[in-house]
Amino acid sequence: MDFFLLPLAVLSFVLGSLIGSFLNVVIYRLPAGISVVWPRSRCPHCGQVLSPIELVPIVSWVIQGGRCRNCKAPISVRYPAVEALTAVLFTVAALLRPVFPDLLFIWAFIALLVALSFIDIDTKTLPNSLNFAGIVLGLLGALLLGYPQAFPQALDGGLMGAGLIALFAGFGGLLYNRFKDGPREGPFGLHLVHLAAMVGAWGGMWGTVGGVWLGGLGIVVGLFNASLNARSGKVFALHDGLTLGLAALAPLLAWVLGLSPLESLRGMLVSAGGMALAGMLYWWLRNPSDKVEPETENPGGYVTVMGYGDVVLAGFLGVWLGFTSLMVAVFIAVLAGAIIGSVLRRRGGDNQIPFGPYLAIGGLIAFFYGKALVQWYLGYLGLA
Repeated sequence: MDFFLLPLAVLSFVLGSLIGSFLNVVIYRLPAGISVVWPRSRCPHCGQVLSPIELVPIVSWVIQGGRCRNCKAPISVRYPAVEALTAVLFTVAALLRPVFPDLLFIWAFIALLVALSFIDIDTKTLPNSLNFAGIVLGLLGALLLGYPQAFPQALDGGLMGAGLIALFAGFGGLLYNRFKDGPREGPFGLHLVHLAAMVGAWGGMWGTVGGVWLGGLGIVVGLFNASLNARSGKVFALHDGLTLGLAALAPLLAWVLGLSPLESLRGMLVSAGGMALAGMLYWWLRNPSDKVEPETENPGGYVTVMGYGDVVLAGFLGVWLGFTSLMVAVFIAVLAGAIIGSVLRRRGGDNQIPFGPYLAIGGLIAFFYGKALVQWYLGYLGLA
């Protein structure tokens, strides 16, 4: 086994550095609306087309002293850093899970998270093309190979993960904006996610079957509302305080009545996540470009506490991790964000890191160690 691992580690490092080089192109071009395969890579300063010898990952940057061979302008250290990071992560993954075809899926998982993280740092956005690619790849692997997990668990984890972050954004926005309604965008908007959550939570009180049926009904009602908007141009919506308040009330009432508060929560998350992902998919298909447009002022003055790119990323991670390990990932993300954010604030400036990279860090750790961490924690509480 050791004899096999050494060449695999070398292969993984080389492959990871090559993929990292391609990810540098994706990170730069995708938000700019430029094809990631054409034209050929050029120096960003003088426009000189780079030769193959200038494109050797890590090595070319070191030999050239971090400068362009033609104009001698400095080349950012982030280019070899992304290549090295991807190479190291590929190698670690190969040493931890040296099994094919599973490792191929893990490498794709890592590559998507690296690209998403750096794009989020640069633009404060998470491209739908990469997020939904992660969801589709995870579901296909689950359906065809049973990996990264069985299909029912993958689908459930994706919906509940998206619902968790969507409702975190919903309740957080409601409190931060002092119970002011969010933007009423049609045909899909925040109000439909909150409506689906309310219906799913009340259906879930009666167990899994009720949660599935009424959760589905919440999505159907939202879709009907969306179709009305598409025809009339009007948005028919209940107040966010009402829908979110009733959604939060359902698990409490279920507990009082001796019903199923956990299934109520599950119905709430599945319904909210399904509607959130359906809405984001709709808006993306309507405008499939991931080009980042200049920010415009919000005339309504509503402040969002979390972008919906994070919601889709949580769905992506939920498909790959399952809901239990996703909770570990979210906890790690919040902890890392609190620590790193406080350090950056002490150093001054406004160069804060968005939540996406923290979710990616938490997702990677939870992918490999999530179940072990859960078992350790349950054992610590004396419940294992």
